[in-house]
Amino acid sequence: MLQNLHVKNLALIDECEVEFSDGLNILSGETGAGKSIIIGSINLALGEKVQKEMLRDNEKPAFVELIFSVEDPKIIEALRELDVEVEDGCVILSRKITQSRAVGRVNGEAVSVSRMKEIASYLIDIHGQHEHQSLLSKKKHLDILDEYAKQPLGDKKQQLSVTYKAYRELKDEYEKSNIDNEERSRELSFLEYEVKEIEEASLVPGEDEELEAQFRKFSNGKKIMEGVNAAYSATGGEMESASELIGRAVRELSLVSGYDEDVEALESQLSEIDSLLSDFNHEISGYISQAEFDEETFYETQKRLDEINHLKSKYGNSIDDILIALNEKRERISVLNDYDSYLQKLEQQLAKKENELSQISDEVSEIRQRSAVKLVSEIKSALNDLNFLDVQFDMQFDRLPDYTANGIDAPEFLISTNPGEPLKPLGRVASGGELSRIMLGIKTIMAENDHIESLIFDEIDSGISGRTAQMVSEKMNELGRNHQIICITHLPQIAAMADAHFLIEKAVENKSTVSRIRRLTDNDSVAELARMLGGAKITDTVMESAREMKALAMEKKSDIISVRRG
Repeated sequence: MLQNLHVKNLALIDECEVEFSDGLNILSGETGAGKSIIIGSINLALGEKVQKEMLRDNEKPAFVELIFSVEDPKIIEALRELDVEVEDGCVILSRKITQSRAVGRVNGEAVSVSRMKEIASYLIDIHGQHEHQSLLSKKKHLDILDEYAKQPLGDKKQQLSVTYKAYRELKDEYEKSNIDNEERSRELSFLEYEVKEIEEASLVPGEDEELEAQFRKFSNGKKIMEGVNAAYSATGGEMESASELIGRAVRELSLVSGYDEDVEALESQLSEIDSLLSDFNHEISGYISQAEFDEETFYETQKRLDEINHLKSKYGNSIDDILIALNEKRERISVLNDYDSYLQKLEQQLAKKENELSQISDEVSEIRQRSAVKLVSEIKSALNDLNFLDVQFDMQFDRLPDYTANGIDAPEFLISTNPGEPLKPLGRVASGGELSRIMLGIKTIMAENDHIESLIFDEIDSGISGRTAQMVSEKMNELGRNHQIICITHLPQIAAMADAHFLIEKAVENKSTVSRIRRLTDNDSVAELARMLGGAKITDTVMESAREMKALAMEKKSDIISVRRG
């Protein structure tokens, strides 16, 4: 679960730290106090795109850190497969943000955004304010079903994707191969010209590198000889050269070396240097005597390089690439010369692959349809708990006109919220508030089918009130028995169910507006419920209602715990 959140220099937050608990964590506060900034900062730590204007002080970096405690062996194993070790039962995700860049880290090791999101997907699930709108898309319905059917599907979706890719490549090749005799003759003629051009060049791997080195040597011949001659003058046998001076030094030492062993050793070292320099001078003299600029060789080198570079511009960046292109063109010529046989073989391969694709698509579809029956039943039950009276819920399966990487299914949720009304597509019937509750019901079901411990709900109470709000609060409380829930809400019915209640409020410090977050005591929580119930004026009656709401919520929580234990 998410144990700790630490935020610095982000929007209205100067610096804050929150210790979350297990169960249902409620975040409440006045509109504009900064509640969404808390969820936004969590999203940033998990890899969401950074808006530079979110930095509170542009001169300082922003920082967000999340500390997760992880105990589930399956999550630990899944993280280990991603090369993430759970250290002391914890995984730390952080992100440092400046005007120019954002750096994400997992346990102190820098990671890419995509890797951060992949790791986070095993630790936390966030239901944003407008996520329920995704239910308007049929594709989302398929995603939900496949997530629910993840275990029975196993690796079949991966097999389906691989098979479809191979099928699509064969089909594209077949469609491109439908050419007439004239076009085939034209292509064949052009390929034969290209093959001849490459073959006549008689390319040798590595030849271009040797020629380029030789060309550089010829091109810089004058500079090379000036440098070599200068070196020879400085070290050769002329007066005041290094060779002459060292020879003189050796002679001077030889006159006195017999008097002192140390001087004798120095003479020996210097004699070695004199011998080495003599060998060097002999070699450099030989280089100078043999060095000649052969204009014809230079011309031939340049001409050969131009020929190779011309072929590179047409067929590849290296001789190896050109030779690979040559083999591909030879193979294509072979195909064109026996085109009928090629097409027949391609048709057979395509038919075989399509048969494989049809079989795996049908298998996936069958699993989906079996799972859909269970999913629909569970969603309907969840919707009843969320004050959908006499609701009818189903999933309709349409068949796509052609295969896709996801198979042949186009499933869609259908709903009827009033008795006697026919089932209709979700997007044509449900209001925003109903969509929000439906998504909550789906999230509840999904949470029971996976191992993600922490769920965040950002203002899921949109468009609901009264009895519906009470039932949503009971569903949230039930979900919090097996998962850590972090929920931003405006509804006192939901806030009353909190296992931990946090208040987010604005204040002016040093002539600057900042957001603060603090955990409320039981008495403070009742006062916050009164504010949510009564608005600007908190009367004794409102306070009494808040106390009663809190007491009823605690009683309801106890009943649920007793039922579970019983």
